[in-house]
Amino acid sequence: MPDTRLSFKEMCARFDVTPRTLRYYEYIELLHPEREGRSRFYGPRECARMTLILRGRRFGFQLEEIRQWLLIYEHEGTEAQNRSWVEAATRQLGELEEQRRQLDEAYNELRGLRDEVAESLKD
Repeated sequence: MPDTRLSFKEMCARFDVTPRTLRYYEYIELLHPEREGRSRFYGPRECARMTLILRGRRFGFQLEEIRQWLLIYEHEGTEAQNRSWVEAATRQLGELEEQRRQLDEAYNELRGLRDEVAESLKD
């Protein structure tokens, strides 16, 4: 059976994260690699957790909220974790919608101002 564990360096490369990021995720107990001496190894469980962490970050969730989801899974299982995630995702969608509205507003204001100034330069 091939070794399915990744070294620290392989984990960084696979998930395109810096060593500092990976060490930080361990420090705040999002990841729990196996240790052999000074070496760390990451199995399928840690890879799955890392996938969830990075997906959560991409969607704008805070690391503490992600940590709570991981704890819910460990203590209460998949269904409880999914219920919590649906609630959090609904809140996050609202926040992203507000950010989009603000970004559209700033974009339109900047574009209008640029066009105004560009027109005044033609005169």
